[in-house]
Amino acid sequence: MLYNKMVQSIIDINEDEDRILNIVKAQFGFKNKSQAVAMIVKIYADSFMESELRPEYIGKLKRLEKEGNFIKFNSIEELRKSIENA
Repeated sequence: MLYNKMVQSIIDINEDEDRILNIVKAQFGFKNKSQAVAMIVKIYADSFMESELRPEYIGKLKRLEKEGNFIKFNSIEELRKSIENA
């Protein structure tokens, strides 16, 4: 069983940020703000963290390499010419 150690954090946020946190909490039916913060952090990690570090991204790339037909370009100029002539 995978167990994630829980930590407690005291954070300072302004009223607007607190209002947004309450909106997220209400929209998703969370019982507390900690759940809302956890969801926001997960969305951030999935969207903005370096993709090459995530194993699921590497697996997705390998699958695309097997399935896809790719054209290799040696420069941006080659790519640009290919797009313009398409």
